[in-house]
Amino acid sequence: MITWTEFARRQPALAAIGREQFYQHDIGLGFLATVRSDGGPRVHPVCPVISPAGLHVLILPGPKRADLRRDGRYSLHSETFAPPRADDGFAVSGRAREETDRAAWGLVRDQVAADFGEPWPNYDELTLFELSVQGCLLTLTEPAGLFPNGPTVWKALS
Repeated sequence: MITWTEFARRQPALAAIGREQFYQHDIGLGFLATVRSDGGPRVHPVCPVISPAGLHVLILPGPKRADLRRDGRYSLHSETFAPPRADDGFAVSGRAREETDRAAWGLVRDQVAADFGEPWPNYDELTLFELSVQGCLLTLTEPAGLFPNGPTVWKALS
């Protein structure tokens, strides 16, 4: 697994189109799948943040935070609903790690302010998780740049 920053260095075109998928509405939007304590899946809407520090999610206390702390496996999905690209999507999977580095927190805070105008009112109560990249899947209904219609799969080798 690698960081999003390393993924973007290795696969700049794929990272760029993935970022575009998450930021279709000027803020990061996606669905975070985590693993419940009984092994089943749990899905939550989230606002992922892609910054110079990497790919992160800010999580309130609750089930998804508990899932990520207990079993860091995750999958984060975007989805396009409006025609003509109604079935386009991007998914990234890997492991989440709770981020404690203050410099990373600062970069994420700066990105949140740039994306949203200001940090959320409860920002300081949130837990920051960095999402590493094990693999991703881009699905396009029409070709876009270097990518054909249909699925494009990428997996980190290290």
